[in-house]
Amino acid sequence: MRDPVIFEIMATPPEVIAVRLGAALLLGGCIGLDREWRQKSAGLRTHMLIALAAATFTILAAELHLDAAATQPDGSTDPIRIIEAVTAGVAFLGAGAIVRGRGSVRGMTTGAGIWLAGALGLACGAGYAALAGIAVVLAILVLTVLGRLEHVARKAVNGAEEKAPAASS
Repeated sequence: MRDPVIFEIMATPPEVIAVRLGAALLLGGCIGLDREWRQKSAGLRTHMLIALAAATFTILAAELHLDAAATQPDGSTDPIRIIEAVTAGVAFLGAGAIVRGRGSVRGMTTGAGIWLAGALGLACGAGYAALAGIAVVLAILVLTVLGRLEHVARKAVNGAEEKAPAASS
């Protein structure tokens, strides 16, 4: 058993950790900004914190894996478990954003954004900022372009329903 220390010597340099955590904040914020503009309950800060937490968990898992491999070379560790744990935790938060009532479901996009913020954090924490960057660009396209298309389609459907004559019995 090793002596407890306050600051563990980590395999990943602090400047790399800072960049990874910063990327998670930035990219999680990109998704959160869209939710904030649309005045959703889970907005900028929520998405940023989720991405930051996921990145922190990922870095921690990688460090613990390396530490365990160094101290117990014959032992077995599974860093993939952190992805499972973060995914489950973030899915729980996302589910909390979804509200069902009176024949409608609201908050699905916010829930999906929360789940994506977790994935962005995992990717940044693992050092795959390029993957996270591509994902956030695609997400922004989905949120903005498809959001506008949905709005136009809803207006067209609502306008058509208003103009349609009432059916006689």
